[in-house]
Amino acid sequence: MKILIVDDEVHVAKVLADSVRLQGHEAFVAGGGEEGLALLDQKRPDAVFLDIVMPGMGGIEVLRRIREVYPALPVIVITGHASTAEIEEAKRLGVTDCVQKPFVLNQLSQALGRLSAEAN
Repeated sequence: MKILIVDDEVHVAKVLADSVRLQGHEAFVAGGGEEGLALLDQKRPDAVFLDIVMPGMGGIEVLRRIREVYPALPVIVITGHASTAEIEEAKRLGVTDCVQKPFVLNQLSQALGRLSAEAN
């Protein structure tokens, strides 16, 4: 599976990408929303891990744009600072899962497993 990780916290994104790769998947990292949308079109990932709170284009706006072009693409929200309203909006926009930082690595295997199960 090809996974796009969009997170402005570079160290978090790198750790996630390394973990995704260790589980046998490809990982691409974007440090912000606009870069993430560009990589989305270039790499055509099977799923996106998306941070909600980012400077510039935030995760909710990125998610809206993803849904315009790829309405069925699985998106897993990763966040440590999102408000309840932002998480509810992400759910309304059809996120596949919501994983809280700093527990991302603990829940990553489970989230990838659910994605793999849905793909089959």
